Amino acid sequence: MSIERLSRGRIVAAAIDLIEREGADAVSMRRIAAELGVGVMSLYNHVPNKDALLNGVAEAVLSRIEFTDDPDAHWTDRVRAQARAFRQIAHHHPRSTMLVVSRQLHSAAGLLPVERALATLRGAGFDGADAVRMLRMFIAYIVGSLLREVGVTPAFAPEQTRTITADGVDPALFPEVSSLAELLAECDHEAEFEFGLELLIKAIEAHAGRREGTR
Repeated sequence: MSIERLSRGRIVAAAIDLIEREGADAVSMRRIAAELGVGVMSLYNHVPNKDALLNGVAEAVLSRIEFTDDPDAHWTDRVRAQARAFRQIAHHHPRSTMLVVSRQLHSAAGLLPVERALATLRGAGFDGADAVRMLRMFIAYIVGSLLREVGVTPAFAPEQTRTITADGVDPALFPEVSSLAELLAECDHEAEFEFGLELLIKAIEAHAGRREGTR
């Protein structure tokens, strides 16, 4: 039986699998070595330390984003496509995605999604300051949606997603919660994400219109 050769790719893949199962706090060089059935010192021939390994995880996750960007499409459609692509990879790798947004990456894999987003916004006529603010706003929205959808805590540990219920709530004290209890107890994550995304895009369009009106 042939033994698969140890490589940086295998090490990073093992780290991603471990993070998705147990969270980023579970990662150590010794634990990854045990997962791969190799000596811990052999890892250092491919990854210098844990910090470099976590950077590798973040870069690997970002490199899996599948962009289908059409440069001839309207900028709002391009923004939608980019946001959905990031959400898709976040949905597949929720714990690892939280690691992505917590690390400063300077590799091509780390910078490419940023470059695409900024180029789209700059091409739409926004100045540098607005483009950067809008990028951060979209990232915050996508990550916030991910937190709600998969229940990832700041420690990167998914918990069961909870909705608000009106069980035991006094209608006299909380009339709106009581009357909207059925809606609060349900959540279509896809529809919720699209609703919020459209609100953001409409707000950006309105901001662009105000800027045009002051010129």
